[in-house]
Amino acid sequence: MRILGVITGDYGRRHLDNVRQHAPAEWSIEEWLAPSRYPIVIDYPDEFVPDDLPPADLILSFPEVSAVAELIPDIVRLTGASAVIAAVDNEAWLPRGLARQLRGWLEGMGVVCVTPKPLCSLTGTDYGLARRQRMPYEDPLISEFAHWFGMPDLRLSVDPGTRTITAVSVSRDAVCGCARYVAERLVGVSADDAEQEAGLLHHHYPCLASMGVDGDFDDTLMHVSGNVLRDNVAEQVKPYRRIGYVVPGERSQ
Repeated sequence: MRILGVITGDYGRRHLDNVRQHAPAEWSIEEWLAPSRYPIVIDYPDEFVPDDLPPADLILSFPEVSAVAELIPDIVRLTGASAVIAAVDNEAWLPRGLARQLRGWLEGMGVVCVTPKPLCSLTGTDYGLARRQRMPYEDPLISEFAHWFGMPDLRLSVDPGTRTITAVSVSRDAVCGCARYVAERLVGVSADDAEQEAGLLHHHYPCLASMGVDGDFDDTLMHVSGNVLRDNVAEQVKPYRRIGYVVPGERSQ
């Protein structure tokens, strides 16, 4: 699979660096550093897109400037791409209305576009749009990418005697690499503490999703992203957790 990453700064570069490091050997990954400044109204998007972009099958759009979304149709035409993943980790970088427009523009070109919000909500069949709202899609290229990168999926081994985590493997990493970072630091952690520790490690990585309250979730996208990882860990350590109960009116021992 030929991938072209469109970035404008450190947010996108970290994502692409992680994909390069852990992607299947047969993937080829190029990047284009798009301009970070645009006029208020872009009359001719093609003027901002170079003619020598490499051929691509899948476009990964990780900019920190909302205007880049208007360039994606021209990037698709020039590269021959048939699928686009446009991350929404910050409403300012890809507002919901513009994300909807982008999906519509590309659908008219016969190109599948997904706009996962946050990016780590992406699976092989659907992605997040808002609280309790997911959007299904069908595209083999995006599904192949999401097999390796998207909604974090850690596989934990727990010693039933000591109730500590003895091993963690990464079935699917977050695109930014956060899940792998967390996995490497959960070994030796008690089942009682694993969920909370996973959440703290997620923030320490740090996650680069927005810390502003998002209207689609009534929460920050960083918190939404952290909950995805916490839930994955919590479900697996649940059988090993020791649950304490407080009885009203009795002194604790």
